[in-house]
Amino acid sequence: MARKFKGKFAGAALFAVVAAIILIFLMNEGKAEIIPYSIFLEMAYDGQVSEVVLSDDAQMKFKLIGEDDYLLTDNPRNATLKEELLLQGIPVSEGGFLAAGNASANLAGAALLCFILFMVYRASIKQPQKSMALSIANQAEASAHFLSFSDVAGNEEAKDSVADIIDFLKNPEKYAKYGARMPKGVIFYGPPGTGKTLMAKAIAGESGAPFHAVSGSDFVQMYVGVGAGRIRELFQKARQSGKAVIFIDEIDALGKKRAGAAMGGNDEREQTLNALLTEMSGFSSGEGIVVIAATNRLDTLDEALLRPGRFDRQVEIGLPDLSARKSILSLHRKNKPMSDKVDMDALSRQTVFFSGAMLENLLNEAAIFAAKRGADAIEPNDVDKAYYTIIAGGEKKDRSGIREAERRITAWHESGHALAAKLLSPETTVAKITIVPSSKGAGGFCVNIPPDKMYWTKQELEGQIMINFAGRAAEELTFGASNITTGASNDIEKSVSLAKDYVTRYGMGESLIHSEESEMKECQSLLDSLYQKTKAMLEANRRILDGIAQELLVKETLGEKELDLVIKAAGSPNVELRVLEKA
Repeated sequence: MARKFKGKFAGAALFAVVAAIILIFLMNEGKAEIIPYSIFLEMAYDGQVSEVVLSDDAQMKFKLIGEDDYLLTDNPRNATLKEELLLQGIPVSEGGFLAAGNASANLAGAALLCFILFMVYRASIKQPQKSMALSIANQAEASAHFLSFSDVAGNEEAKDSVADIIDFLKNPEKYAKYGARMPKGVIFYGPPGTGKTLMAKAIAGESGAPFHAVSGSDFVQMYVGVGAGRIRELFQKARQSGKAVIFIDEIDALGKKRAGAAMGGNDEREQTLNALLTEMSGFSSGEGIVVIAATNRLDTLDEALLRPGRFDRQVEIGLPDLSARKSILSLHRKNKPMSDKVDMDALSRQTVFFSGAMLENLLNEAAIFAAKRGADAIEPNDVDKAYYTIIAGGEKKDRSGIREAERRITAWHESGHALAAKLLSPETTVAKITIVPSSKGAGGFCVNIPPDKMYWTKQELEGQIMINFAGRAAEELTFGASNITTGASNDIEKSVSLAKDYVTRYGMGESLIHSEESEMKECQSLLDSLYQKTKAMLEANRRILDGIAQELLVKETLGEKELDLVIKAAGSPNVELRVLEKA
């Protein structure tokens, strides 16, 4: 504190001195008497002038014999003036603000220059160090606030993968006895919101080690060397604890693959990455320090980070399965007045592809809806409203601008999706189909909930493309090719992306190896073929398609049970077109 006060006092004192010198100089300059140029010439020719200072300024200075103060006169900027004055025996010097003989100006200029240099030095050196210290200090969390594995629902495989690291942090000598080297670094990778940060905190909590959390972006700075300095300070702080967990979130911000010499690169980021690699290589396996990093893009990281001795263990923190979703929902409902009517098992099945963060947000939104109503408990309607708000946005209140023709197009479009899902993927649940527009701009939507699966077959991928195409195909069959709309834009984007994966990533096309040209041709052929199959399938089941659309125009929203009743009432679907090979 005393050092900080002294630094501030020194800066203030220097500023005051510079300001006083400049003020004195300006006051002295202001007092100088101005003599007309014609009188100056007379004085010069009469031998009264002892010195003249020439410059490019509007005025020049001169002294009279026996006088100490300078006088001012207009500067004619005459090229022959110096020669004439010298011929008269008058000493002549040249210069402006820093002219020889101008002591006050010289002193003021030097002081001002020193002050500017001091402020630049302080801004570029002292301030980054100060922010560095604050950044590291503020983000170190006390172990008393740590979580445990009981606070982390799901991710059982990830917990098993790091159990030995927790034991190592508790008893490092146990592993040293066997000559075992524990991983110096662990990378958690997976989609956003799956609990990577939460898992790192739980590891620190289970082991009782201090937890130092920073973000990769904290080390990416404008000044070269600042990020590397922060890395060194972070590891130095961790070593002072004896054992510690260092968590670096978004490590891809500083650990991306480095460009070759010919490609150039970011010097600051590369210096920071090199500092991280050096620090990780520098501490011994018996120090009880583990570095945990998190990223959504493992494929973008530099190979030097992933080699043995650095981040040599990669643990996937993926989307939760059915059992994990049940655990996560149970964990987040503990502090909420949830009605017994809410079917948590059904909600777990309904939330396929939801991350842990999305599940927490779902129950939080439901709680907000219940609070708005002033209800005693969170009811099923609150949960359903929250679920569909997250997926498609809230219902649009003002529908006065929607024309009847648009309602009809939306009804057949969404009916096409729903019918295709029923015909092509019996395991898929069509939870809701509606023509009520949402706040996200959708004219309507059809919610298809696929089963939890490890793999997708070739036939299932083709079926998914056809389900995406079914909305556009229904529009074309019902209203004609000239009246298709832009409502299928997102469906087409998803189909094209899936077709590219089908051909190149999964190798399910005619060839495993493609050039860019052959890839485009095969994708185009696949998409055209599946679109024609989709139209044929809907045409063969036209009565059911029209029945669903007509019911939607009346009720606007249908659930799964209502949809099944409409299909049953319209007659049996064409089984021949239910299997893709027979389409």
